[in-house]
Amino acid sequence: MALAFLGPSLVGITVFFLIPFVDTIRRSFYDIRGVNFIGLESYVAVLNNTAFRLAAVNTAKFAAICIPLLLIVSLGTALLLRSIKPLGKTFKTTFLLPMAVPVASIVLLWQAVFNYGGLANSVLQTLGLETVAFMDSSAAFWVLVFTYLWKNNGYNMILWLAGLDGISETLYEAARVDGANAVQSFRYVTLPCLLPTVGLVSILSLLNSFRVFREAYLVAGAYPHDSMYLLQHLFNNWFQNLDISRLSAAATMLAAVLLVIILLMRRFLDEKE
Repeated sequence: MALAFLGPSLVGITVFFLIPFVDTIRRSFYDIRGVNFIGLESYVAVLNNTAFRLAAVNTAKFAAICIPLLLIVSLGTALLLRSIKPLGKTFKTTFLLPMAVPVASIVLLWQAVFNYGGLANSVLQTLGLETVAFMDSSAAFWVLVFTYLWKNNGYNMILWLAGLDGISETLYEAARVDGANAVQSFRYVTLPCLLPTVGLVSILSLLNSFRVFREAYLVAGAYPHDSMYLLQHLFNNWFQNLDISRLSAAATMLAAVLLVIILLMRRFLDEKE
């Protein structure tokens, strides 16, 4: 019975995801036409490509900064909303609004705020400070970080709230009876009970970090400032140039790295549990 219900989904995943992915791996060992076997030449070419190294470093830096920041900020937001009941329900809607904002509207907001003559520089001039070329300097990276946090904070907050709602109140009552204060209750009750949620939120945050490319591409195009040139930009440019062999090799390496990261995260969380 279970297979009967899962069958259509399994067929769709196999046809539209698994088979194309296997073909991508195969093409990484062949030339552009996918006919002549060239071995590891595409992998060597990718690793020696300066644009790939720049994009890989920027992407790793972006993930290393954004994901821990997002976990901390969204968890803090969830705890804050739970502590200000019943006003928390009203503020919850406010934090969820960025999820409903279309990408095109976010791009217009970027242009209005971060362009050289935008709102941010107007504020700096009013304060007597030097203006900043946000999109044409290293500040572009931090604009991207801010956008990612602003866009995904509400989504992660909902996940944290679901995890917090699953913690029995009797555990907190027992902790208070033993003389634990708010910080100790958070450390010895909340955090251990949230470990399954930590794994889920971390993985989803990692996957969502690749979606910030939409805003970056619409604002700065295919070749933005070096500080915000990500792997998504590189893949998009190689796809437009029909450089299928290098694109397949880079995608295979990225998939392998993501798989290793997810497995390590799961193993770490399982050990903590």
